[in-house]
Amino acid sequence: MADMYASLKSNVSFLGQVLGDTIQESEGKQFLEKVETIRQLAKASRNGDIDAGEQMLATLTALPDDELVPFAKAFNQFLNLANTAEQFHTISRNCDELVCVPDPVEQLLGRLLNGKMEHNQVQQCLTELNIDLVLTAHPTEVSRQTLIHKYDALVDALSEMENPQLTDVEQTQLRLRIRQLIAQMWHTNEIRQTRPTPVDEASWGVAVIESSLWQAVPDYLRRFNDKLVEHTGQELPVELAPIRFSSWMGGDRDGNPFVTAKVTREVLLRNKMAATRLLFRDVEALIDELSMNNASDELLAQVTDTSEPYREVLRALRERLRGSWEHYKLELAGKQGHFNDGLIRSAKEVFDPIHLCYRSLYDSGMRLIANGLLLDVIRRIACFGICLTRLDIRQDAARHASAIAELTEYLGMGDYNQWSETQKQSFLLTELSNKRPLISNAWQPSKDTQEVLDTCRLIGETSQESLGSYVISMASQPSDVLAVLLLLKECDCSHSMRIVPLFETLDDLNHASTAIESLLAVDWYKNYCQGHQEVMIGYSDSAKDAGVMAAAWGQYRAQEELVEVCKKAGVKLTLFHGRGGTIGRGGGPAHQAILSQPPGSVDGRIRVTEQGEMIRFKFGLPKLAVQSLALYTSAVMEATLLPPPAPKQSWRDCVAAMAEHSVECYRNVVRHDPNFVPYFRAATPEVELSMLPLGSRPAKRNPQGGVESLRAIPWIFAWSQNRMMLPAWLGAGEALQQAIDSGKTELLQEMINSWPFFQARISMLEMVLAKTEPNLSRYYENTLVEKALHPVGNDIRTKLQQGINTILDLTGEQRLMDHTPWNRESVELRNPYIDPLNFLQAELLGRIRDQDTVGKDHVEQALLLTIAGVAAGMRNTG
Repeated sequence: MADMYASLKSNVSFLGQVLGDTIQESEGKQFLEKVETIRQLAKASRNGDIDAGEQMLATLTALPDDELVPFAKAFNQFLNLANTAEQFHTISRNCDELVCVPDPVEQLLGRLLNGKMEHNQVQQCLTELNIDLVLTAHPTEVSRQTLIHKYDALVDALSEMENPQLTDVEQTQLRLRIRQLIAQMWHTNEIRQTRPTPVDEASWGVAVIESSLWQAVPDYLRRFNDKLVEHTGQELPVELAPIRFSSWMGGDRDGNPFVTAKVTREVLLRNKMAATRLLFRDVEALIDELSMNNASDELLAQVTDTSEPYREVLRALRERLRGSWEHYKLELAGKQGHFNDGLIRSAKEVFDPIHLCYRSLYDSGMRLIANGLLLDVIRRIACFGICLTRLDIRQDAARHASAIAELTEYLGMGDYNQWSETQKQSFLLTELSNKRPLISNAWQPSKDTQEVLDTCRLIGETSQESLGSYVISMASQPSDVLAVLLLLKECDCSHSMRIVPLFETLDDLNHASTAIESLLAVDWYKNYCQGHQEVMIGYSDSAKDAGVMAAAWGQYRAQEELVEVCKKAGVKLTLFHGRGGTIGRGGGPAHQAILSQPPGSVDGRIRVTEQGEMIRFKFGLPKLAVQSLALYTSAVMEATLLPPPAPKQSWRDCVAAMAEHSVECYRNVVRHDPNFVPYFRAATPEVELSMLPLGSRPAKRNPQGGVESLRAIPWIFAWSQNRMMLPAWLGAGEALQQAIDSGKTELLQEMINSWPFFQARISMLEMVLAKTEPNLSRYYENTLVEKALHPVGNDIRTKLQQGINTILDLTGEQRLMDHTPWNRESVELRNPYIDPLNFLQAELLGRIRDQDTVGKDHVEQALLLTIAGVAAGMRNTG
């Protein structure tokens, strides 16, 4: 098996050796030997050597203060280099078949067309695809942007080293470059000194597009087109954009006081500046290329210089792009822009002259030239427009209700919040139809209400192309949607914005279809939505509320019911999946996740959040991004054209019973055990996570609250640090075991084999169980938790082992992930490097909590490095 990963292991070994040389040069030979000793002891301990484990712990606890930071840094850096090598391996020439993703488009077209599906049916599905990937700023991405650039440069160097034509001198230069990059990493502080602002987060999203997706989108469409021509003889329409990008970065204000209307305005401006700059660069390149003089009559009619007609058209566009960029720059500085007459206000104004050049070249017999850079630019405009991403706005329903309540009290109409739903709807619909303004200039709203109104005014002033959806958290009634529409109307918003209720908790999901049915029964709203309704399904909070098994079934049933409600109302439904990176937050392979949705719930349309470090892992490099985009496209096409079977009633009954039992088991631990919260706070670095400047959003909605007020990300992040991964499995194993005990083993195996939804649940559960480390959890407990609380940990570990045994019984495997050896190998490769960081983290947490670290910043810095290192090793931590 080891030979199958020889190329990967060779790169990991080479990078590790270079890191070792760098450490020795910086910290000395004796320190490097100590690091290597601990690594070897950790490896031996993993293989069952108890003495080696005790020696490792003794060495770690004896580390002098001045070695804490470099030690944590050494293991942290190795794990990041291993991640980089693994990321590169998936796009390497030497990638083996167990690791590399087969071309999903080739596989899909083969299945579709071998099944005798009509070519035009495939083509129609393609042209109607609407996949929206929403980049979100809930990062557990602990790596600084400056280090991410160095990891990307390292991948470039590794890629160049695979060129068999390199001379010895060139090989030597590349090895030197790699040594320089790793030295730069070592001498760079991994931990941000300040928490990123919402503008910083948005800038990071723009950087991913500029460095990777800008190139990947046309590359992926070119490859897709080639496969389509090969199989059907038909080509993709040149303006096709099956995948587009939206963002919550700078627009998601739910629970984040730092996202204001001013911030959103700045992010919108910066997005337009970035898009204009990228398009300007592309047009410059086109001017350089399109020197030919033969053109169509259509193009010649619009120019005076017939010797270089394409350049004349493009130069005019270039000047408008230049002027628009300067205009936005002045606006960003708070000054008046001066380019109003020539300002580019829509993507069509860029697309039309570019497409004119394309048609002219095509009609003039220069198809080869037309389908080069020019076609790439057309496809970028179709995908990214002139704003790069469409910005969603998200706010809690209570903020809108409070704003209207404040207004009704000012007008002497009473407290809106005390009205019945019928009274609210009557008031809102009356005012939505009323032409006179409701808000008086004399009204002086509170600061919170003013912020809501400022956001609505900004939406009204912003072009529809720049905006995505308005997402309402905790929406449960039609009035929650109508309230937003009234506020937008009163703030002079003339364009129609999609209003999207978000159903988050298990109870919300259970009532989602009823809420949407009531909403679509409102004639005024039915007319407003124009035959299309978007609904967001929350994965994070539903799993935190009820556990993964019950949440998954709640999400599945909610989607089924929403499909039926919208079908009955004659409305097209788009489901917006609010997934995170981890299994506990709905994460996992996107392809498998899409194919496991209920039949009819995709239908060519889907929105999905891409979050935190997963954005970098999926889209951070152009070649990786091409793979990810192809996977999304093929999965949505397959779910649309070859939908999964509807579950049998016996399957539904079985899962429903398991969901009911699992939520009871989950809540008995998380909610009903009075010792659980104190144990959680002691046995994980949950409290200390606030020291790590991850994202702009506060970790808690209510700083005084318990687990229920904790955001889903730190809730899961904390449990991944002590390697228990509790939110991703608690309750599921007991529910499965109860089903087995009641004689349903054969039924469960039938469900695994025949039902993509259940197959995905078991696969994800198996993966997360394989990542748990009960012995490490016990060490944290013995080091950090008072003995009176130890029974909580013992109970959790007993449930964990029962879950593992149940999964092995169901799958018939000897070890977890036997059927996915690459995934298991990936986990096992990292363990000897994560384990020492975990043991050191527990030691440092003890020191900090004993207040034995006053004036010792290096202890805090070392702790933060262990958190970053464990996150790097576990990868999908948030």
